[in-house]
Amino acid sequence: MEEQGVSNNPYEQGLDKNAANFVPLSPLSFIERSAYVYPDRVSVIHGARQFTWKQTYERCRRLASALTQHGIGKGDTVAVMLPNVPAMVEVHFGVPMTGAVLNTLNTRLDPEAIAFMLSHGEARVLITDPEFAAIVRPALDRLEGEKPLIIDALDPEFPSTECLGSIEYEAFLDTGKPDFEWKLPADEWDAIALNYTSGTTGNPKGVVYHHRGAYLNAASNIISWGMPQHAVYLWTLPMFHCNGWCFPWTIAANAGVNVCLRKVDVALIYELIRKHKVTHFCGAPIVHGMLINANEALRAGIEHKVSALIAGAAPPAAIIEGMERIGFDITHVYGLTETYGPASVCAKHPEWDALPIDRRAERNGRQGVRYHMQEAITVLDTDTLQPVPADGETMGEIMFRGNLVMKGYLKNPKATAEAFAGGWFRTGDLAVMHPDGYVKIKDRSKDVIISGGENISSLEVEEVLYRHPAVMTAAVVARPDEKWGEVPAAFIEVKEGANVTADDIVAHCREHLARYKVPKHIEFCVLPKTSTGKIQKFVLRDQAKSASAIG
Repeated sequence: MEEQGVSNNPYEQGLDKNAANFVPLSPLSFIERSAYVYPDRVSVIHGARQFTWKQTYERCRRLASALTQHGIGKGDTVAVMLPNVPAMVEVHFGVPMTGAVLNTLNTRLDPEAIAFMLSHGEARVLITDPEFAAIVRPALDRLEGEKPLIIDALDPEFPSTECLGSIEYEAFLDTGKPDFEWKLPADEWDAIALNYTSGTTGNPKGVVYHHRGAYLNAASNIISWGMPQHAVYLWTLPMFHCNGWCFPWTIAANAGVNVCLRKVDVALIYELIRKHKVTHFCGAPIVHGMLINANEALRAGIEHKVSALIAGAAPPAAIIEGMERIGFDITHVYGLTETYGPASVCAKHPEWDALPIDRRAERNGRQGVRYHMQEAITVLDTDTLQPVPADGETMGEIMFRGNLVMKGYLKNPKATAEAFAGGWFRTGDLAVMHPDGYVKIKDRSKDVIISGGENISSLEVEEVLYRHPAVMTAAVVARPDEKWGEVPAAFIEVKEGANVTADDIVAHCREHLARYKVPKHIEFCVLPKTSTGKIQKFVLRDQAKSASAIG
């Protein structure tokens, strides 16, 4: 007989968790290990500045110590408005060492949005770069009540020394102790980071990450990408975006090198790849497109293997094909702010190498399968939550489940409940499941164009547009039409020096698409983009007067 509340299972008796056999997972463990094992290996390069892992670890501990002396601890938020500089690497460790939560602010936002985030996140400290003084100053003026402590992080690589606060970052570090005794979180479910979504209507939502998820995705980046130890990683991706997809923590686990980059500059990117023998970098399709279309002379002298992750908006196969043509090994990942960045990968198969480049690029352009540390990615019917047939045609909604899903939205239980309804995280992305189990996005739900009762995938039309040799970037949205209800409207940014007409584009599309899918309106322009290179389709929908223009 089993007594009530007492198990007879021998594996549940005397085998409890204790300090010897259980430690909360946290990416803070990674930097401590790299500093211990590889103290003299280079950790960070920025212009003429260079640090080792021992030095970076000490600087992170100084930051934690100084913040603690100012009363920062568990439950507090430390916001940063920084480009990809050494301080941005350090805050990813120094802030959570105090138990506080790191809020990396999007440096391209307006003062109103920044003010909302500082207020909503209840930031007690703001570390900011002089480049953003014109945004931060009016944002601070909008805040009611007590203002956060302002710390100015000056950068020798940037000419301005305009300060908004009372202390500079290096002086602040000097007040801290390099041997500060930080502790792992008591619970790996404790919050480590706050990231605001770039909402197109209303206020953005605050996505909360926990230590466990940050640890697992940092490790998953290494495993799912197959990164060798001591990778040299170039920061083409903004560290404010999903905490740089968790790569500050990844590179610490890898004992690699962070090569900092204040802004995306194609010539400088190629120069740094060549000079520092960069092995890895990440970016949105727009960044890869810039590299593909750059002057060939910029690539001269780069003879080593360079691996790149592409994510963000669903990348056209032409971009993946183009990167392969210039000699870069590209891997496609997919995710959202709510999934710590990448939570699925288009895992490659050796037999794909035998395929023609266009077919190989098509295979590699899928959103793929779950990351190693994620439990599941699937395509379900939005209403019934039943799996769609794996026929490559039936559309459903991509949904995630597992450790690489956020805690939820800060102070927004309604939105959290809606996102997790049915026991899955609902992405809002429409996709098909291929027979081999790989997911392929077809559209955002709001981007499906319904013309004469027929569904048109804007991504399908964009794939064709990208294959025109004059097209640099393209976006397709719905435009109202008296006869058909909606028709596709194409907004196109052409390559420098290219000459192309609307008739040329229409003729090209007719070769590859059913006639009803061919854009009925074509506009050549510079496409509006977010700071991470995503095309702002909501702006284009507004211009086209789409029915979904508000979303």
